[in-house]
Amino acid sequence: MTFNLTRRLMIAGAAASVPGIALAQNKPQLAPLSSILNGRVYGPDAPPNIYPDPDIMILDPAANDCFIGHSSIKRVKTGFEWAEGPAWSSQGQYVVFSDVSKDIQYRYIWETGEVTEYRRQSFNSNGNTFDFQGRQITAQHFLRRIIRWEHDGSMTVLADNYNGQPLNSPNDMAPHKDGSIWFTDPYYGAQLAEGHPDDGVSVFNPKGLANGNIGNGSAGIVGSRKQVRPPSIYRWDPSGRLDVILEGKLGLVANGIAFSPDYSKVYFAWGGGIDVADVVGNKIANQRRFTDCNVDGVHCGPDGHRVDVAGNVWSGSTAVPGYMGVTVWNPAGKCIGRIRLPETCANVTFCGPKRDWLWMCASQSVYLVRLGIQGAAPG
Repeated sequence: MTFNLTRRLMIAGAAASVPGIALAQNKPQLAPLSSILNGRVYGPDAPPNIYPDPDIMILDPAANDCFIGHSSIKRVKTGFEWAEGPAWSSQGQYVVFSDVSKDIQYRYIWETGEVTEYRRQSFNSNGNTFDFQGRQITAQHFLRRIIRWEHDGSMTVLADNYNGQPLNSPNDMAPHKDGSIWFTDPYYGAQLAEGHPDDGVSVFNPKGLANGNIGNGSAGIVGSRKQVRPPSIYRWDPSGRLDVILEGKLGLVANGIAFSPDYSKVYFAWGGGIDVADVVGNKIANQRRFTDCNVDGVHCGPDGHRVDVAGNVWSGSTAVPGYMGVTVWNPAGKCIGRIRLPETCANVTFCGPKRDWLWMCASQSVYLVRLGIQGAAPG
């Protein structure tokens, strides 16, 4: 039998011999000199990086289907305060993302590679997604609501209260193929930097000293001046009905959320890890721990995540240097790969015309890397 030893096969084979990219990594290994751990330089003036990229780490043979050897992590732009909530518009061919603290929504235009301001003021928008009709859905911390941008340019408020009680600060959302929108509603928009504080004593205003009327003339139009609901996961139905999927409590707060490729399961950041539950109509059942997000004994705290067509979960990682970036978990909850970044990564999305690029919102910067697999869901 004769084998055609192509460039790609040589790169894939080399991956097993590069320190830090071993197929079976049971403990932290020394990083190559070009890694972020040893002064790797990013940006348009950075020297070309080697293939395979030493900061794309294969921890299990299954990850060879997720990554390609001739791809390198690219920093698209830096200078943000807290980049979050990316989503891909297949119709418009752009990535939209939020700088929550700067109160600006940005757009990365695929054809030109430009990052431009999209919406200012964004009302401290956080999570974004696109529904099955291509309409942008946005979570606004400041106004404590979920909105939808219609094709004619108008805006529709989908949810701002539950049975008359105001929402806290919707954070992340996932569209279901039945037309519903599932979203998480933690407390974070009550911080000065991400929205506005509650009146009086509250979780993020423990001494009651922060004054939400200072510095933002829109404070008076907020539907609620105080969070009263427990942090929860909700399901918005196209009929307008809002159902509670899961209630949390202080210290047990949902954040990122995404569906499995067949929409039979939902994954959500919960209690320092990621939980998974079966989707049963407009409810969930059999909630269980998917992963504690520990790698090599290091906690890679999850925030937002997306799922690929094979059912792997790609999660942002909040951790110490060397473990910041993205973790990749197979459907059984095993970590099969990592992407190391020099900054904490809050959220990711699949993008590009084939949806085979990963967009990473990492604190002050946004990054791209091409993959060997596609994202499962729109937006």
